[in-house]
Amino acid sequence: MVKTTAKKASSRTAKVSSKSAASARPAQPAVISAKNLSLTFRTDDGPVHALSNVNLEIGKGDFVSFIGPSGCGKTTLLRVIADLEQPTAGEISVNGMTPEAARLARAYGYVFQAAALYPWRTIEKNVALPLEIMGYTAEERKKRVARTLDLVNLTGFEKKYPWQLSGGMQQRASIARALAFDADILLMDEPFGALDEIVRDHLNEQLLHLWETTNKTICFVTHSIPEAVYLSTRIVVMSPRPGRVTDVIESTLPKERPLEIRESEEFLRIAHRVREGLRAGHSYDE
Repeated sequence: MVKTTAKKASSRTAKVSSKSAASARPAQPAVISAKNLSLTFRTDDGPVHALSNVNLEIGKGDFVSFIGPSGCGKTTLLRVIADLEQPTAGEISVNGMTPEAARLARAYGYVFQAAALYPWRTIEKNVALPLEIMGYTAEERKKRVARTLDLVNLTGFEKKYPWQLSGGMQQRASIARALAFDADILLMDEPFGALDEIVRDHLNEQLLHLWETTNKTICFVTHSIPEAVYLSTRIVVMSPRPGRVTDVIESTLPKERPLEIRESEEFLRIAHRVREGLRAGHSYDE
């Protein structure tokens, strides 16, 4: 019974996904474009197929969330965009360039799952590091560091070292560092997963405000359905490994999104579709 239900659901999702993929092409020029993208890791135990025939376009100013089960390739896809992994088949471009050229042009900022802070630098100096590399003046660095530390509720911890902060506070400092770096594209790999709900809500609101005022293109990996629905203009649902795009859901929520919108009928409808897509994407035959 479970197998039959799953196959029917999978069939329904395939039809919906086909329509979604056709209608989900961004109105703005594509800043990230993947065509038949695949990636296979070679290991001693044999090949691991991480991504399979991913076709996706992300327009300028899009806020796109990637959601799927653990190991489905969400982070791998983000790392391919960032030139941290190289695909084994297909094509990908970032701002009309190869990922390598985009990396060298500092076209994106990246927030990793781990904080990745230098232990010998204070929090303010960690946040200021990309600004130093880009040649911002000391005065401008000071302004940007103060603003972003306030954004993540770390004002007063400027002179502390990473080892003096909790894991959640370290991750907030990492987020501040990426926000201080004013790239056109922001790649975020589950950055709020380690934070408590109150801070997470605050950062979600502030991230939406940042996106609205700067028109950045944001690619956001998450395991949270409510977070994906609240933040995104488009939600990319991925299948278990090998990672495939099984649905692209266009958000019908308004751009202005108070936290209370999460209780609205439209929000719950979109969340239900994401949940159904995730269920249908699983193979119960394995």
